[in-house]
Order: sequence, then C-alpha cells, then structure tokens
Amino acid sequence: MRTAHPLLKKRNTMDDKEKQREAAEESERAAGDAAAPQGSGALIEPPEEAVARLERELADLKDKYLRLAAEYDNFRKRALKERTEAWEKAQGDLVLRLVDALDDLARFAHVDPAQTDAKTIHDGVDLVERKLWKELEAAGVTRVDQSGVPFDPNLHEAVTTRPADHPGKDHTVGAVLQSGYQMRGALIRPARVVVLQWTEDEGRGKREE
Repeated sequence: MRTAHPLLKKRNTMDDKEKQREAAEESERAAGDAAAPQGSGALIEPPEEAVARLERELADLKDKYLRLAAEYDNFRKRALKERTEAWEKAQGDLVLRLVDALDDLARFAHVDPAQTDAKTIHDGVDLVERKLWKELEAAGVTRVDQSGVPFDPNLHEAVTTRPADHPGKDHTVGAVLQSGYQMRGALIRPARVVVLQWTEDEGRGKREE
C-alpha cells in the first residue's frame, strides 16, 4: 500500500484548516444576520434632525410650564382677592351689628348732667353694654376674665405675682387686671393677670401665725 507524500499531507492539512476558518466566518456572518433587525434598510435619524426634534420638544415643555405658572399665579391672586373680600364683608357685618348700640352710647354721652340723674345714666350705660355684648357673643366673641383658674400663657399675660395661701393655688390666676378676648377660639387680646405662687417659706409663716 502506497503512503501519501509528506508535502501532500501538509497541503491537505492546510486546506482543512482554511475550510474550517471559512466555515467559522460564515457561521459568524449568519449569526450576525439573524441578530440584525428586520428591514435592515431602516434609516438612522441624522444628528441635525435629532437636535431639531429635541428643540421642538423642549419648546413644547417650556410652553406648558409657562401656561401652568400663569394659571397658578391667577389662582393665587383670585384666592387672595376672595379672602380679602370675605374678611371685609365679615368686618362690615360686625360693625352693622354694633351701630345701634353705638348710637345709644352716643345719646347717653351727650345728655345734660344737670337735667339727668346719675342712676339714669348708669342704667343707660348698662343697657348699652348688654346690647353690645349680645351682638359680640353672636359674632363669636368671648371674654377671658376668670380668676382661680390655672395660669395659661396662651390666654394670660402675667403682670405680677402674689404669694398663694394654699399649695393647691400655686400657679393660678389670683386677679384679672384687664380682661382678655377671644373670637371663635382665636385669641384677640390676652388677659393681664396676677399669678399666685406657693412657697414653703410662705406656708411655714402662715402655720406659725
């Protein structure tokens, strides 16, 4: 049996390697074609057109933002105007409640003392005060003038202190020097008060007496 010449064997080996390389390249090309999207003829957007599109989108967003900002500013101004009008109307309604009592007060302020006795003036002023308070209470105004209650910095202004004669009266209102006022729970003016304070020395002195 004849054996192949060594040069022929070498050539055959090189041919086999070349065929393997070509087959591998063909396989890679096929895989690339399979992974490529259908319609490989699709156009890629040019940079100039992409920039123009983004600029249009930015302009649209800016226009929407400006419209929203203008609408909010109009809403804020309208709400402020409505609150102001409501407040002015409420003030006008309160004044309207008080004008009758103020007219009565003006009449009593201009009476002739030589022709009117003190009791008549006193009764007249008392009547005006009760009429005023009737309207103020209807509007939600209450007075802060209670003594013996715990001192509350949200309602009271401490003007001075006074020793308490019992530990249970510590930090309570001993006297109201000027009434305070609230309107529907909101403080208009705090009551100016004297606050009682208990001390051991004061208690010892009371017991010794």
